[in-house]
Amino acid sequence: MRLENDVTTTLPGAEAKLSYWLPTDESSCTAACDPPAGPMRGWRSLLFAVLAVSFAALAGTQQAAADATLDKTKERGTLVAGVILSGPPYGYIDPKTQEQQGLNLDLAREFAKRLGVKLETVAVTPPNRVPFLQQGKVDLLLANMQWTQERTNILSYVPTPFEVTGGAAIARKDSGIKDWADLRGKAVCVSQGSNYTKPLIEEYGAIVKGFPGQPDSLLALKGGNCDAAVHVGPTLRLMLKLRADEWQNYDIVIPTELIPSESVVWLRKGETDMQAALDTIMKDLHATGWMIETATKNQLPINQFLSDAREKYKALRSQ
Repeated sequence: MRLENDVTTTLPGAEAKLSYWLPTDESSCTAACDPPAGPMRGWRSLLFAVLAVSFAALAGTQQAAADATLDKTKERGTLVAGVILSGPPYGYIDPKTQEQQGLNLDLAREFAKRLGVKLETVAVTPPNRVPFLQQGKVDLLLANMQWTQERTNILSYVPTPFEVTGGAAIARKDSGIKDWADLRGKAVCVSQGSNYTKPLIEEYGAIVKGFPGQPDSLLALKGGNCDAAVHVGPTLRLMLKLRADEWQNYDIVIPTELIPSESVVWLRKGETDMQAALDTIMKDLHATGWMIETATKNQLPINQFLSDAREKYKALRSQ
């Protein structure tokens, strides 16, 4: 009976071929299977010890690679933020200056400033924003993505939210829609990947139509392809104010918001260093009043969450 088999274990960046005393026929193994006295005695203990070290090294390397984003950001001197430019107040291109503006852009610039690096932005859409983050094309997402349990299964996030908002329903003034229950059996436009899709279907029986982004969804609404469209409330309300003539026959037809949720900065899984750094910054932005000032500048309503967050983190800062 041959007692030596080759076992190969692979670690990141290297391959080690290790030989152990392994019986080729375990069923025939008795005490005689033990190797002779000397360095090879106790092959079973040796095997498990080496494999345990190998897997621990692999896990440690993967964690280190995930945590390396903050270091890489500082090394290259640039923070790459994925942003959606779907319109005020979160992200848009100023028609006069052709510069990117909005709350999400202001947040990204402040993160870069406090990390001591420059900012680079990458325009993303609802269909590609998560793949761009997972593929390393961006370091973080400020892309109109509220917290959901499903999203946390594949992404990490900065624990301190920068706002809380929900979905608003826009429709023709003569649509007869006055409550979320009125959407049953009606076609509703949303952005692909929207967290409003699930409650619209499961709770209110709407027929949801997904589009690449908010502009496409609203175009479909105006074209009569949908009875209503549901998007982040502040965006729709500001649009009706700034483009009143264009949308004079439309309104926010339901007074309540759909599933108000926390808006957070999204990161790749395992990025604990970047997460901790941005969370510290985010808390300070609330404590100093920066978030309220910046929200006001971008014509966002100062809701109860922003007021409470300022008082909470201001108090913690003074301790």
